[in-house]
Order: sequence, then structure tokens, then C-alpha cells
Amino acid sequence: MNAAKGASALQLSRDLEVQYKTAFVLAHKLREALAAETAELRLSNTVEVDGAYFGGHVRQANRKADRVDRRILQNRTDKRRVVVALRERSGRTLARSFRLESDGIAFARERIIGGSVVAADDLRHWDVLASSFTMERIDHSEAYSLDGAHTNLAESYFARLRRMIRGQHHRVEATKLDAYAAHAGWLEDHRRQSNGELADRLMRSVLGAPVSGTWSGYWQRAA
Repeated sequence: MNAAKGASALQLSRDLEVQYKTAFVLAHKLREALAAETAELRLSNTVEVDGAYFGGHVRQANRKADRVDRRILQNRTDKRRVVVALRERSGRTLARSFRLESDGIAFARERIIGGSVVAADDLRHWDVLASSFTMERIDHSEAYSLDGAHTNLAESYFARLRRMIRGQHHRVEATKLDAYAAHAGWLEDHRRQSNGELADRLMRSVLGAPVSGTWSGYWQRAA
């Protein structure tokens, strides 16, 4: 809770004087508990929708003649994922990872209450949400905010998540990206609270959580 961008498992293992594997599982159990706060939550009022890609970095070849255009689909790796964030203004943040940003349309319909106002950029795949929500669109090539339409809060969330991954964890597997995305959203939503309040909130979630089906005996199964 003291780290605005979270703490790596390696740092936790040193601080707690435990093995790396112990710290890794402990951190993920804590993330699982805090994610439970919003497991059934649906957003309303004005909700910003946006996506950002993570992982799947393709290292360029040493010789210039051997380098490829990483913008072309066939030159990318299948490990790359997009996190779609739904952020209610003055409310909570929900996030989930997908292969493509357009895959997040069903997620938005599932977790936003019908009739709410949805703010999104001008990418065409968000057009289909107009049948369920009042849309506010912003063309980022012209402005970041115009006449009250913007996705700045979602962008703020992505800034925290990017710094969390780059500065603390360095590399996150696609299968675990949802956990880190939920962690960043939780920190963003409660950023105004003191460290003590954050610790108390997390401990209440931990004490009310059942035995983890994902992380109990994780390393035994992984072996």
C-alpha cells in the first residue's frame, strides 16, 4: 500500500525475508482479494471507455537490414494484449484484457448500466454502443478534451498501469494481466485515502476471501 505503483515480488521477498515464490503467490492472493470489491459492480452516470496495449514487445534485429516494421500484424507477437478500461467519473474503474480492443464491446455492455453516458474516442468499433448508451466522442487528433467530451480519467489509469508494469514488474504474462490491471484500478480509485485506510480496506477484503482456487498450491501444480 505504500507504493503508488505497487511492489514487485522480488522486492516483497527481500522485505519479508521469504522466498520469491512465496512473495509472488502472496502478492497475487492480495490482488485477487482486492479485485473482489468490484467483481459484481456495474457502472452508471458517465463512464469513460478506452483501451491500451501491453506486452508482446518485439526486439529489433541488430543489423538495420534485418529489422522489420513492427506495425505490421505478421511482425507482432501473439503475446500482446489490450486492456479495456471502464472508468466511471467520480466512481470506480473496471478493467479486463483482450486480444483486440473491439473485443471489449461485450464487456462494456455487461458492466455499464443501460442509458448511461459513455465517453469514448473516435475508433469505429465503439459506434455499436450507441444503441444502448448516450455517446460522447472525442477525436484525439483534434483535441484531448472538447465541449466536456474526453477520456482523460481512463488515460490517467493507463498511465499508472504502464508505470506499474515498466517500473516495478518489467514483464507481465498475458494470463496474469487482468490481476495487475485490477490492482492499478484499485490504487487509482482509492488514491485519496491514507496508507492506513488502504491497508485496513485490503485486510477486510482478505479476511472475507475464501481459499483461492487459483493460487492455493500454485507452485506444486506449476511444477
